[in-house]
Amino acid sequence: MPSPSLSSIPGAPKFADPSEAFALRQDEQDVLRHARELFTIPRSPANGHQDAIYLTGNSLGAMPKSVRPAIEQELADWERLGVEAHMHGKNPWVPYHEACREPASRLVGALPSEVVLMNSLTVNLHLLMVSFYRPTTERFKIVIEDTAFPSDSYAVQSQAAFYGFDASAAIIRLKPREGETALRTDDILASIDREGPSLALVLLGAVNYLTGQWFDMPRITAHARSKGIIVGWDLAHAAGNVPLSLHDWNVDFAAWCSYKYLNSGPGAVAGAFVHERHGGGGARGGGAIDSPDYLHRFAGWWGNDPAARFKMGPDFAAAPGADGWQISNPPIFSLAPVRVSLGIFDRFGMPTLRAKSLALTGYLEWLLTRHDPDNPTASSRFTILTPRDPAQRGCQLSIAVQGCGREMLSKLHARGVICDFREPNVVRAAPVPLYTSFHDVWRFAQALRSCC
Repeated sequence: MPSPSLSSIPGAPKFADPSEAFALRQDEQDVLRHARELFTIPRSPANGHQDAIYLTGNSLGAMPKSVRPAIEQELADWERLGVEAHMHGKNPWVPYHEACREPASRLVGALPSEVVLMNSLTVNLHLLMVSFYRPTTERFKIVIEDTAFPSDSYAVQSQAAFYGFDASAAIIRLKPREGETALRTDDILASIDREGPSLALVLLGAVNYLTGQWFDMPRITAHARSKGIIVGWDLAHAAGNVPLSLHDWNVDFAAWCSYKYLNSGPGAVAGAFVHERHGGGGARGGGAIDSPDYLHRFAGWWGNDPAARFKMGPDFAAAPGADGWQISNPPIFSLAPVRVSLGIFDRFGMPTLRAKSLALTGYLEWLLTRHDPDNPTASSRFTILTPRDPAQRGCQLSIAVQGCGREMLSKLHARGVICDFREPNVVRAAPVPLYTSFHDVWRFAQALRSCC
């Protein structure tokens, strides 16, 4: 296969050459070059304890420097005010999660009333499936991708089993064609057509964790919903990575974590989306449990109508919008990093981040696949599993390295690289636009080639 020219990769920087000087020039021209200063990049002993080449934001994002003072502020209010901080702290705790509502809605393309920050990702998926997976003997199947993140597989299997269905019959796992690594949209739609009225739910990872493929969310959503099928999306690898328009795409529900591209720390508070047609006040989804249009859910006191929440009555009446799916009051110390991170995304905006993401990832692809006369066999050892079309991926490239296993990770660590590995031979590298430089990408490509 001939080496591609960089100009043939949409979004990649033009007139590239493989030199280090070119990467440094790109960094000088980068409109986001100062964003990196907002983050603490892990250090590597392999390069004199300088910043590592940190390409694993798809697993755990780098820490924003302002997270520490944000948490310390809440600790100080607890120390100073005790319970009174719920109403009189610098950032009062009772409405604390509401400060995240609008920036989170902008991030996923939703109305503010359609999003809520709560729990963790898989917990939210379960809580949402309580409402949106209501199988019958005729319509009970769930579509997921075969390489879905294991937690998603466990969740849908346990949901089907909870209703008494054999998971092997209820779960439809989508696989690429023989010899291919990505799912074709037409094949996904054909599977939906083939299963027809037996399908109760389509639940896909918007960006597949293993391959980095970004699915055609609007087309898949529209096709499934036209057949009366509920559509949910796991945005774990999509939120903060690719532009989203959940409301306009008419997605029924979605959930995401906040510790990957959203840089909010390990086990960070997750997010959930419920389209307004399901959660509007006084419409389906809102109101009292005995209302005929009430959408079934597990109830807890923080999901109660705020006007009645502190009256401590025995009857539950759901708050309008996604807030009605809350169960417990928000964990303030865990929400503080999320609030910080969302502020950073609001500051720079997804269009700017997406533009740099396209450039960084296209540049990395070109560096890995170009013919290098000094190392002519290196590129032949790389198979990029992620779609080559930038419209079908975010900033992650999944690279299968021929003849190498987990020892590749140790070799990369020894060269100052922190990235991710999946069995049997897949290196996942995510040049996150907020804090990854073109020089980082150049250094990583050099390291990976030298390992081969």
